Amino acid sequence: MSEQKNVFGQPLECCCLSPETGYFRTGNCETDETDFGVHTVCVLVTPEFLEFSVQVGNDLVTPSPESGFPGLKDGDKWCLCASRYKQALEAGVAPPVILSATHEKTLEYVDLEILKENAVDLL
Repeated sequence: MSEQKNVFGQPLECCCLSPETGYFRTGNCETDETDFGVHTVCVLVTPEFLEFSVQVGNDLVTPSPESGFPGLKDGDKWCLCASRYKQALEAGVAPPVILSATHEKTLEYVDLEILKENAVDLL
């Protein structure tokens, strides 16, 4: 896989290794043509977002040991689908974003200025 870039065109940084996240479970929000969910937004999950996610049919809280998914809790970092992030934005429950670990493909779904407004890694 070629070097992937973040929303600033810089090398994509790791989002999280515990729990292992990303479409490829490498800890990075990498993507390719097989990633139909576009798991490219590195977020810091919040209780409000987790509740919203369950309500819209994506339970990220309940562990699934058979698939190696530990379930998420407040403060975990996770590579979120770009369309789910946009949906959470529209619902007013979008979690904070870590831009250095958010893939540039996210910009096809959400404007950089909006991501910056929700970023935790800007000075």
